[in-house]
Amino acid sequence: MTVYDKLQIFQTLADASYDALLVVDHSYRILVANSQANMLFSNEDVVDQNLISLAGLSEIENALRDVFDNREEMLEAQVTINERPHRVRTRRIHQDNVILATVTIQDVTELVRLNRARRDMVANISHELRTPIANIRLILDELFDENDKPKRKRSISALQAIELEIDSLQWIMQEILDLSMIESGQAILRMTDTRLDHLVQEVVERMLDQSREKAIKIHNKVPSDIEVLCDVDQTKRVFINLIHNAIKWTPRGGEIRIKAFAQDEDVVIKIIDDGPGVSEDQVDRIFERFYQVDASRSGNEGSGLGLSICKHIVEAHGGRIWAVSNQVKSGGRFVFTLPAADTTNGNDH
Repeated sequence: MTVYDKLQIFQTLADASYDALLVVDHSYRILVANSQANMLFSNEDVVDQNLISLAGLSEIENALRDVFDNREEMLEAQVTINERPHRVRTRRIHQDNVILATVTIQDVTELVRLNRARRDMVANISHELRTPIANIRLILDELFDENDKPKRKRSISALQAIELEIDSLQWIMQEILDLSMIESGQAILRMTDTRLDHLVQEVVERMLDQSREKAIKIHNKVPSDIEVLCDVDQTKRVFINLIHNAIKWTPRGGEIRIKAFAQDEDVVIKIIDDGPGVSEDQVDRIFERFYQVDASRSGNEGSGLGLSICKHIVEAHGGRIWAVSNQVKSGGRFVFTLPAADTTNGNDH
């Protein structure tokens, strides 16, 4: 089999790849290029062109020079092509006494974004954990100050403050655990017909301490005749996360309203608050893992996992979840759907 025959086989295999693949000779002339390589550089056939002239990147030239002249078997470099980060891997190959090089160019934009998001997540969680831990330490130091005999009233107040900080720690750890279980497929849904107003009321009562701290009223306006087919515990988690988010962004003395109506085979649920809402440029990204809305406007921070957990759970039920832009409706508005139980009659609202 000649070198030409082998290159033809390589061409066939390369066209099945999602990465840009090329073969060049010692003069950097492109002998083989798959369709992804053609699209990356010009949307035209790049065979017989000089790769260095075509790409205009010194990193690729340096890598190929080392492969050909310094006999390096394989080298990697990171470059920017069309304003997107790419990983370039060059490999030396021997074919019938001819030295060639393969060049693989992989778009790593999503990988870079995810790594950045993970770094931000670690920083956010570290900060979130450090704050309550430091507060607990400060409270305990004051409580057990040898020069200040603790009084019962002040001791009870200090213990209540510690309890709140511990709740914050548990919240963060629960979000991390929930996302881990959901993404690993360990969270099994146990679907049952459930009265939605009862489920929501249980969550509202659970969130009363948080809402009272900011004098926020939560109104459960779910009709009593609406039932959904859902995993009760997982669905509660969705409501807890969304109401927690609403409390966080709603100003003191504001209100949160929970509404629902049947539509065809689904139940549409809305959680509306008096906060600033979600801007148009964040509507599509707010459910991404680790994504953080700018907290500088209100001092609110978080792990960036809560809404992602909601999305996973709702989609596992066959539903959808989305945020309504504050340019469309004022305040914060999150909407999601769950399958209606057989006893719920559909009607548009």
